[in-house]
Amino acid sequence: MEITVLGGGAVEGLPVGGCPCAGCAAAVGAGARGATAVLVDGVVLLDLTPGAALAAARAGRSLAGLRLVLLSHPHDGPPVEIPPGLPAPARVPDGQRLPLTTGHRVRAVAVDGPGTGYAVDSPDGLRMLYLPPGCAPAGLSAGGDGEPAPYDLVLLDVVGRPDALARLRAAGAVTGTTDVVAVHIGHDAPPEPELSRRLAALGARAVPDGTTLVAGDYQDVPDVPRRTLVLGGARSGKSAEAERRLAAFPDVLYVATGGTREGDGEWAARVAAHRERRPASWRTAETCDLLPLLADPDGPPLLVDCLSLWLTHTMDAAGAWDDAAWKDGAATAVRAQVDALCKAWRATRRTAVVVSNEVGSGVVPATASGRRFRDELGRLNAAVAERSDHVLLMVAGLPVTLR
Repeated sequence: MEITVLGGGAVEGLPVGGCPCAGCAAAVGAGARGATAVLVDGVVLLDLTPGAALAAARAGRSLAGLRLVLLSHPHDGPPVEIPPGLPAPARVPDGQRLPLTTGHRVRAVAVDGPGTGYAVDSPDGLRMLYLPPGCAPAGLSAGGDGEPAPYDLVLLDVVGRPDALARLRAAGAVTGTTDVVAVHIGHDAPPEPELSRRLAALGARAVPDGTTLVAGDYQDVPDVPRRTLVLGGARSGKSAEAERRLAAFPDVLYVATGGTREGDGEWAARVAAHRERRPASWRTAETCDLLPLLADPDGPPLLVDCLSLWLTHTMDAAGAWDDAAWKDGAATAVRAQVDALCKAWRATRRTAVVVSNEVGSGVVPATASGRRFRDELGRLNAAVAERSDHVLLMVAGLPVTLR
């Protein structure tokens, strides 16, 4: 099964005509995208967009053999001109099956927005799924449609609806060998290379217009990094970035190392804001006992926020704030805990993202205990970074890739 992405952009394309935003300004060359339209084996066209015939010709494809033209979502604006000889475009009811004389089978898939998804099976048994912009599959469950799973190729709005990918993973419809391609990309998406970096963290990718994909060929499927460290200062966006990196995975375990603080309303408000931002399917554990979690090979993805609070707890337990205690064994106790954590981080088989504060670039603390914490956190960050696959530094909400 060959799938040609005639266009991979949002409905208005990218760049948007007359838009002065930075995203549109950066959308040049391979970053420019027509409205999303997908050609399957030359016989099925998913979404008819302006210039589809020209886009096909540029990609070395022809629309002459089309048997079916399907629309996935309402099209606003002027009517799209239908090239001569093409079948009349149509949207079909959810669940309807359309067998073709070519041996392909098409099924309309219910989604949670104003549109229709389409699953296409090829004559040789390969499967693909195409979802409309801003939509996730509705009522999806493992094996619930009675058809084989997983899909070999999925095209969907990964940027706008990463939770749609999480639902597919939870149902077993997307696995590590499924090629997940982002489409419907608009000017709200980050420009390259940030777009590719962000998608790769979700196990997805974007391709230039005119690219032909081969279903079942998963050599280009990006490997999701196992261990990621996200650093940053106060309000740098480090927690939001960490959450974004796991937004396309179901049943994430969010490990809050800060716990609760009696009578501290400001802290309670911070905790509430974090909880509201996280997907409802995620679970939360308030603990600093990270070693058993990292040692569990079968657990869901792990998000630890944050190492600086873990270190605070560790130093509290050792009495490490007192100068005399620090010299009398507390330093050894704290560093033993750090070494154990770093060994567990290196050996973990879970997908894990950990957040930590970068405090070494600010004002030198006025107290010996403050300087001690700054130095120990710097050592901890460096040790965890050494054992991480990806390391990011958040600056003013923007990620700087360190590894």
